[in-house]
Amino acid sequence: MTSLKGNCLVAQSGGPTSVINASACGVIQEAFRTGEINEVYAGLNGIAGILNEEIFSLNEEHPEEIELLKVTPASALGSCRYKLKSIEEGEKDYRRIIDIFEAHNIRYFFYIGGNDSMDTAHKVSLYAQKVGYELRSIGVPKTIDNDLPIIDHTPGFGSAAKFIATSMKEIGLDARVYDYPTVTICEIMGRNAGWLTASSALAKEFEDQAPHYIYLPEMPFSFEKFDKDVRSAIEKYNHCVVAFSEGIKTEDGKYVSEIGSENKAVDAFGHVQLGGACEVLESYVVRNICKKVRTVNFSTIQRSAAHWASLTDNEEAYMCGQMAVRYGVEGHTGKMVGMIREKSKDYHCNTQLIDLEDVANREKKIPREWINEEGNFVTTEAVDYIKPLIMGEVKLRMENGVPRYARLSKKLIAKKLDVWKVK
Repeated sequence: MTSLKGNCLVAQSGGPTSVINASACGVIQEAFRTGEINEVYAGLNGIAGILNEEIFSLNEEHPEEIELLKVTPASALGSCRYKLKSIEEGEKDYRRIIDIFEAHNIRYFFYIGGNDSMDTAHKVSLYAQKVGYELRSIGVPKTIDNDLPIIDHTPGFGSAAKFIATSMKEIGLDARVYDYPTVTICEIMGRNAGWLTASSALAKEFEDQAPHYIYLPEMPFSFEKFDKDVRSAIEKYNHCVVAFSEGIKTEDGKYVSEIGSENKAVDAFGHVQLGGACEVLESYVVRNICKKVRTVNFSTIQRSAAHWASLTDNEEAYMCGQMAVRYGVEGHTGKMVGMIREKSKDYHCNTQLIDLEDVANREKKIPREWINEEGNFVTTEAVDYIKPLIMGEVKLRMENGVPRYARLSKKLIAKKLDVWKVK
């Protein structure tokens, strides 16, 4: 494959994670090291910022701040949820992207994100080939949901799983201190795949420990079964802690979070805005089972808790960023870096290239055989799969008793094209 000289652009999209910036750091530091890449740019707020030609130079950032990206949560480059239409329907967006890339001699494009982001990276790669613009487009996986297909797991998941398992252990201890019946209902992220909620099972070492039941979107949710489960735990332990995915649906396909409400908002990709199912379940328990009920909505903290990130996850996220640059320089395009678990006694993962078209807009769910027969917990196979991903703790730089995270200046470079504003 021929050598390609030019600049690179890295951007982030979708929901943040504790380690998405570790991937960005891997891309940036590896790009600095390679002789093929001159300027290292970032798109402010993902593909939306690129369309607006809002680009800043990472060469201008202090090396110490770049290094701190390794342990900084959220999307330091900014994110978006802008959906590119098909090339046929929205070619002007693609033409705009290529014009911007050409104006700034961007020959390498690294897009960090989940399912929808991989779709964007794929479409940009296809359009560049269509118009004859030499570009190497590589996707870097990211999502706490762990729902990207083909690959073993996704950077971001291990850290969120570690936080959830730890929090569940602590919630369980809190829930059992009273001498009267209590129910604690924990809502965890997960639209169609229950990997995060399944990770709460790592908190359970003994039968009486939390969580007592786990409800996943892979299985239809039954209020009748839920009622029976909760009463059973209260009878045995005088308390009950349940964990469930925000995307659980009833047997007729309705989100539990939608019960009692209408006209839920949707995002740019047509996804219904979830959250709030814990209030629905709380109301049910208060009306039918017992009066002392607490709800815990893990919300955004589960994806931004870098203070309890998994070292394994952090290192793998950085490696994915590094390898994206190496694969790009080798001449690959239209690919995503994938994590592949080696078949050995000790846990170890390597990377390999996956076609973006095989990942874009597709989901990986928990196998039915990893969910117990009753549909209210996971099996040891699921626990054994998740456990290696949460190992190790990240060492943070502390200042005044709190973590010191990266502070990028994000000084935009001069625009070369006409003003464009994404709505």
